[in-house]
Amino acid sequence: MKAPSPLLAPRLALGDTIGFFSPSSPVTVSAPERFTRAKHFLEKKGFLLHAGRLTGQSDYYRSGTIQDRAAELNQLIRDPKVRCIMSTIGGNNSNALLPYIDYDALRQDPKIIIGYSDVTALLAGIYAKTGLITFYGPALVASFGELAPLVEHTYHSFHTICLTQPKLPYPYSLPEYWTDERLNWDHIEADRGKTLYKNQCEFIGSGTVQGRVLGGNLNTLSGIFGTPWMPSIHHGDILFIEDSLKNIATVERSFSHLKLSGIFDKVSAIILGKHEQFDAADSGRQPIDVLREVLGGQTIPIVNGFDCCHTHPMLTLPLGTKIKIDFDQRSISLIERYLT
Repeated sequence: MKAPSPLLAPRLALGDTIGFFSPSSPVTVSAPERFTRAKHFLEKKGFLLHAGRLTGQSDYYRSGTIQDRAAELNQLIRDPKVRCIMSTIGGNNSNALLPYIDYDALRQDPKIIIGYSDVTALLAGIYAKTGLITFYGPALVASFGELAPLVEHTYHSFHTICLTQPKLPYPYSLPEYWTDERLNWDHIEADRGKTLYKNQCEFIGSGTVQGRVLGGNLNTLSGIFGTPWMPSIHHGDILFIEDSLKNIATVERSFSHLKLSGIFDKVSAIILGKHEQFDAADSGRQPIDVLREVLGGQTIPIVNGFDCCHTHPMLTLPLGTKIKIDFDQRSISLIERYLT
């Protein structure tokens, strides 16, 4: 299948309206303090916020029925005042919305769609159906409800990518420190600062690679593989994948799925995000070790530990656009316009 022609949304400006929605988990109910903190954070930055209709609603493990969740998203898609649609968090069931999205309305009025984790299904499905460049980046509650200073670093990348649209090529600046400590999730004030780790992102390979970047949360992608909502991976594409809270056995299965699907025979490079709270089952191995074993000697250059993932701070990555990885200079750069 031919890659869709890129569709670009207008860039954001301060004063614009960000609409937020809950495609899976009901986090506006389960984490009210973090939700309030996130809203205040973006409002102080200068944005108007428009709440999706399921805000404050819960249906046990989800925010509402499939039909209600799709209606919430479509209402934001059809609202001309909403210029960015941001998920509140992920979950497990965003893929259920894909048959019911108003793709025609998005084609007529493209807007920034942003989120991560389970929202991968929506980012990928919208791109596959419309060609709209979507954004793997912060979610309202999970990301902007984080405490300072980490939240400021996440916001800086979001602002740079979605508001200023920097001059190309734009090399990402990797954060000096990161954390995956699960602390202060819904606290009004922090018990203490999170434990920080020095960034050790690896560039395993040499020379430069250019290609269209696709992917997202690997566990979520398994819920759309083989469907019309999964973008076709073409020769030369760059695969971006990350995961969270998985054990080593699950990670091996997920990587093996990619190999059995022939994905590794097509891509020119792999970007592996940091894995939040990885369970190595006392093996001493990390996801990169599992990936290399699954590759079985197949040589693919790899970036290991990119900060576009469940850890903090989080970089914002446009999906469906072309990027360049310079393994000698240890850099990842945007090289193609992704907003108008």
